[in-house]
Amino acid sequence: MGVSERNEHKRAVRQAFNRAADSYDDAAAIQREICHALATLLDRHPPTRPVASILDAGCGTGYGLGLLAQRFPEARRVALDFAPAMLRRIPAAQPPESPHLPVCADLEALPLAPESMDAVWSSLTLQWCDPARALSEFARVLHPGAPAWLATLGPDTLWELREAFSAIDSAQHVIRFHDTSHWRQAASDAGFSVLEASTRPMYAVAPELRQLLRDIKAIGAHSVGPERRRQPLGRGAWRTLEARYEQHRRPDQLLPATYDVIFLALRKNGTQA
Repeated sequence: MGVSERNEHKRAVRQAFNRAADSYDDAAAIQREICHALATLLDRHPPTRPVASILDAGCGTGYGLGLLAQRFPEARRVALDFAPAMLRRIPAAQPPESPHLPVCADLEALPLAPESMDAVWSSLTLQWCDPARALSEFARVLHPGAPAWLATLGPDTLWELREAFSAIDSAQHVIRFHDTSHWRQAASDAGFSVLEASTRPMYAVAPELRQLLRDIKAIGAHSVGPERRRQPLGRGAWRTLEARYEQHRRPDQLLPATYDVIFLALRKNGTQA
């Protein structure tokens, strides 16, 4: 990806999540479920040293900050996000006795000093980043021996939607994400040891396709893909899309959207002095 293309991608990401800030929490049930699964990974791979500072990289509206406060009540929590509108939503979700430091910045260029963080947490943000750039920045700001707990998306994310759209046109409506092996290699290249790398399908659900798509739109992820249909769907195309997606209806009568979640527990190489 060239410089101009990367800058346009970043602009689209920021714009999409700024627009989604007000509707995000009402539609983010699957994101909260993934946060809890990431917290379970953290519990399996706890820090080996006290945590005085922790970075929530891509904190969104701040749900993960509460889970981190439960585990590290004395730690300084840096709440970093690329979208300022998301950061403005955090105070409503955080109790006053649990302060955090909001920072609006790019994960690929963290405004943090080298070896200034005792841990990094990132849930459903890295999929919008270049793996090598983001993980190199995490390694730069972490102390040697410090952990990172990460959840990102794999290539089977929203496969049902990709399949349904293939009946209408050849546009790439759903972005294709990196697989687990790519993330493992990027982590190793950045100077991390991989303690655990696993993939788990998790599901957003809705009774109707329109609601499922509204929920995807409400969290900002609908408009960040590489290529989108330029014209709205006509009535006939919509009926075709509904019919194709209906094949995935579950026994509980809900329509699923798969999130192919990659969980990584990492430790920066080296020994802290």
